[in-house]
This record gives sequence, C-alpha cells and structure tokens, in this order.
Amino acid sequence: MWGYMGNGYGCVGMGLGMVSMLLFWVLVIAAIVTLVRYLSRTDISSEHQQEKTALGILKERYARGEIEREEFELKKRDLSE
Repeated sequence: MWGYMGNGYGCVGMGLGMVSMLLFWVLVIAAIVTLVRYLSRTDISSEHQQEKTALGILKERYARGEIEREEFELKKRDLSE
C-alpha cells in the first residue's frame, strides 16, 4: 500500500525524468564545446592575419595567378636578401 503511486505511471515518469536530465546535460556540454571551439578558431584566425609576412603575401599572389613564376622568383630573391 505504501508503494502505490496513485496513477500507475511512476516508473514511466521516473524514466522520462532521467532521459530528460541526460538530454539536458548533453545539450549543456555540447554548447560549451561549441563555444570553446568558436572562440579558439576566432583567436587563431585573427593571429594568422596579423602574422602575414611579405613572403606569405607573395606566395598568395602567385597562387592566385596574379604574378608569373619569373616575377615570383625575382621578388622572392629580393626578399631573402
């Protein structure tokens, strides 16, 4: 008599409560991981943009086809002197 829940849904309700609590914590952890990844990616990309060197810019221009190989090699030699 003491263990009677009244409506008969005691085990089902407890199971749903456990599943919803697990889902809650999974979402919280996923949100934290996403936030950390976003913040670290933003920091890396801004640092990368600040560290562009003359040689790096020259390589990018050559890769885009803005300059020919001869001009690339000439400017590369000039930069290394």
